[in-house]
Amino acid sequence: MASAVVPKRQDTRKFFENLSGAGKSIAVLTSGGDAQGMNAAVRAVVRMGIYVGAKVYFIHEGYQGMVDGGDNIKEATWESVSSMLQVGGTVIGSARCKEFRTHEGRLKAAHNLVQRGITNLCVIGGDGSLTGANLFREEWSGLLDELLQQGLIDKEAARSNSELHIVGMVGSIDNDFCGTDMTIGTDSALHRIIEVVDAIMTTAQSHQRTFVLEVMGRHCGYLALVSALACGADWVFIPEMPPEDGWEDSMCQKLSENRADKKRLNIIIVAEGAIDSHNKAITPDYIKDLVVRCLGFDTRVTILGHVQRGGTPSAFDRILASRMGVEAVLALLEASASTPACVVSLVGNQAVRLPLMECVQMTQEVQKAMDEKKFEEAVRLRGRSFENNLTTYRLLSYRKADSELPNGEEEAGDEEQCDSSFNVAVLNVGAPAAGMNAAVRSAVRVGITEGHKMFAVNDGFEGFYKGQIKEIKWGDVGGWTGQGGSLLGTKRTLPGKHLEKIAEQMRIHNINALLVIGGFEAFESLLQLYEARADYEEFCIPMCMLPATISNNVPGTDLSIGADTSLNAIVETCDRIKQSASGTKRRVFIIETMGGYCGYLATVGGLAAGADTVYIYEEPFDIRDLQANVEHLTQKMKTSIQRGLVLRNENCNENFTTDFVYQLYTEEGRGVFDCRKNILGHMQQGGAPSPFDRNFGTKVAAKAIQWITRTLKDSYKGGRVFANSEDTACLLGMRRRALVFQPVAQLRDETDFVHRIPKEQWWLKLRPLMKILAKYKTSYDVSDSGQLEHVTRIRPKESNTSATI
Repeated sequence: MASAVVPKRQDTRKFFENLSGAGKSIAVLTSGGDAQGMNAAVRAVVRMGIYVGAKVYFIHEGYQGMVDGGDNIKEATWESVSSMLQVGGTVIGSARCKEFRTHEGRLKAAHNLVQRGITNLCVIGGDGSLTGANLFREEWSGLLDELLQQGLIDKEAARSNSELHIVGMVGSIDNDFCGTDMTIGTDSALHRIIEVVDAIMTTAQSHQRTFVLEVMGRHCGYLALVSALACGADWVFIPEMPPEDGWEDSMCQKLSENRADKKRLNIIIVAEGAIDSHNKAITPDYIKDLVVRCLGFDTRVTILGHVQRGGTPSAFDRILASRMGVEAVLALLEASASTPACVVSLVGNQAVRLPLMECVQMTQEVQKAMDEKKFEEAVRLRGRSFENNLTTYRLLSYRKADSELPNGEEEAGDEEQCDSSFNVAVLNVGAPAAGMNAAVRSAVRVGITEGHKMFAVNDGFEGFYKGQIKEIKWGDVGGWTGQGGSLLGTKRTLPGKHLEKIAEQMRIHNINALLVIGGFEAFESLLQLYEARADYEEFCIPMCMLPATISNNVPGTDLSIGADTSLNAIVETCDRIKQSASGTKRRVFIIETMGGYCGYLATVGGLAAGADTVYIYEEPFDIRDLQANVEHLTQKMKTSIQRGLVLRNENCNENFTTDFVYQLYTEEGRGVFDCRKNILGHMQQGGAPSPFDRNFGTKVAAKAIQWITRTLKDSYKGGRVFANSEDTACLLGMRRRALVFQPVAQLRDETDFVHRIPKEQWWLKLRPLMKILAKYKTSYDVSDSGQLEHVTRIRPKESNTSATI
């Protein structure tokens, strides 16, 4: 499914300047259960709509407001969505509406829309809300005929409003909608769950307790599954994978084994819709009583409840919702009478449009499969993201007893190595990034499950040549997922000057494969080892690199482990800094972010925090641009907007320093606003990893170890491992929709080594989006926006090189 990315020729690009919204009216509503990030979507729809010249209306209180009309349907202005990006829930209100389910209710709603000339609807909600919208569209012409017969509208109104276009965005914390990898609100709900689990772990540790946590998700186990992966839970119950009969004994056995292995606590996560194989509900209290009865462990139950829906949206949800909001307006502008109602969504890192009813049907099929006890089918229908999470969870939850392991009892001599058991070394290189430890834990445990002997190298290649290498066992990595930084220790030292000693250590420990987790230095290191293969046979082994750096500046991947945690730190701080000025006079903040020469953190952080301007190295700017930005802000500050935010990447320009920009804005804004500056510094690198980074690190490491196992088997000949082709030294990266293994030798040409960034970076396409949302006139290339696709059902078997995330 991973399609090759074909570079677009200049002349084939399609800009949306020719997509005008003049004379059109768009209404936006939120319906069903609320979800964090809905406001970011509303803001993006309003601003993009106004930007293209359309009139945009809020419909307050969901479908109820559409039926009631009156003040519930109000025209939106640019300023009316200011400072709602960081607010959880939905500012325009949401309600369950029985009346809209009746024909009379929909007739009233149609009348209210026609009176205002609204023929474009953007609905943000779950599958129920979207199904309702589709029915409304199908009935539209009939409803207009009725209104005409009743004399409520005239022929001209019926003619000019003859077509209703609908675009949906899925806002639901459950992530239960087929066709999209992530729904708006899911990531924020995971943040709430993980915050609670991290807090509970410290108290459970103190008292040697077992905790049973119930998380939301009605009929969908996504939240339970991913939070179990992200916190390393001992057991998880989800509706899509009921435990086999006799699970009570297996679970109790696993809990007691973990306690025997010096683990002081147990965490069990239960989805609220969890069932056994006979469709009988499994409740937290039942599990608690079971553990107390069988094991006598001190056990507590915590039900998270509506905490999961609350709080401020995460950086991921703000970016997802902003991208989807802009995409929704484009889809409405391009809609014709023949295009079906569609949903805009994200697959991998790619915006797509899918027919609304195909997604709804598939979502309903999941429930049907579960009712019929076809659980494997239900998992497949849930989509690739869910399937991969489940596969990874299963890999990590199966623990072999030490006696079952190869080389367990009697140490096999090096020469009598069997062809399924190898020595695999893991190390961290470069600056620490949150999520590295989750990746190491996953690699170690999957490696042991695959029959390898795992070795940990401390302090990167410096520790490697000094011989700081020791075997690492299953229990040694317990509790690592939630820890920030690098527990193995990491250094920026490159192997180039120490090849002789590193080769010697590889001989001593008989290392058959290498997994390097780190940033740009890790990429350079792997290249150096690959190039040294001609001189040192020890490096003719499978080598794989996982990108882990907050800067997200490694070639061959759209995302790196650690960048999401860093973005959340930036966004949280920007929110606080903006709030610090509430109630004071107008103020502009100049904030410096990290990233080296890579503008990813500044740009994407700016999009999520609602920045007015972001200065980065990749987009050169001069004094005239600075002048224009100040004037633009001054104009904005003369309206009801009180605060401005300017982000500057640390290396964007050696002369236009943060101080220079601060002084310029202070001088030019005199009398309109005052300025403050902040350098965020190393707080961007610390902290507990976000759920996304824990999950991403866990999944990519598991995939990397499986690749290493396959490559080892392929290159084991005549009693030894020998791998010297370029496809045996790879980087595993996420490219648009897929995880792909790419030879580092081929990535060399895609890299600017002087500035340590890839030559082409996907996120630069988000910059026009950020400018539009900050009220700049700009050119926006829509040739990359989603085309209408169909929901895929049966997928071809994955090839070895690529696998969907």
